[in-house]
Amino acid sequence: MKIKKMTLALRCAVYTSAAITICSIVFVSAYILFMGLANISPGLFDLNYTSDNVSLFPALINTIIVIITALSISIPIGIFSAAYLTEYALKSNKFVKVIRIAAETLTGIPSIVYGLFGMLLFVIHLKMGYSIIAGGLTLAIMTLPVIMRTAEEALIAVPDLYREGSFGLGAGKLRTMFQIILPSAFNGIFAGVILSLGRIFGETAALIFTAGTAVNVAQSINSSGRTLAVHLYCISSEGFHTKEAFATSAVLFIIVVFINSFSYYIAGKIGKR
Repeated sequence: MKIKKMTLALRCAVYTSAAITICSIVFVSAYILFMGLANISPGLFDLNYTSDNVSLFPALINTIIVIITALSISIPIGIFSAAYLTEYALKSNKFVKVIRIAAETLTGIPSIVYGLFGMLLFVIHLKMGYSIIAGGLTLAIMTLPVIMRTAEEALIAVPDLYREGSFGLGAGKLRTMFQIILPSAFNGIFAGVILSLGRIFGETAALIFTAGTAVNVAQSINSSGRTLAVHLYCISSEGFHTKEAFATSAVLFIIVVFINSFSYYIAGKIGKR
């Protein structure tokens, strides 16, 4: 009798938690879209920002540049680091354990700490100034632990039979890594990249201290420029463009949903091969 009551209570707790989570997601999504879509106007997509149109287009271009800069650095370093930790380093190596603990710790540090670190190192010490490259390098450091840990978990999940079969056919370790293990772990690695991409899209604190808040499209990676999330933060904090802030949040929300959906679609297609 007590077991049945316990089972019923746990089932109620699970259903209640699921209902609260689903309702929260639906409410927030509906609120952003309802308040934002009605305020989207052609002026928001002008090439140049002015105080009249409050265009988000320059910030969107800067966001793409920052994403390419950050991921082009963090993806290869993160994947190859994970490959070394799982395939080459000894499991009893204390240095490997320290690296894993450090990576897990870094994933929980607030982004503003990364922003202050990036400002001191890149902006001031290396004299890059407020620039896209300073922001991209800071975000590369911030997303590196996420990509490395997810890639490591994906590589560990690859069955040893794959490795043994490849070695049995005469393939070397490096060839087994690139032709057998990495393709088998693609979905897990790709999930880590998508997590990092979403974090870069929504990042503000780290970029305000490194990339700056210039309103126009950055002329080069050495120029300052605000991303879409920073643009949303700036115009909402000013208090003069509430409607444009809601419209920007809706555009940001739609882009993130589209990227995630498209990425899962691509990952599913590749996983079926």
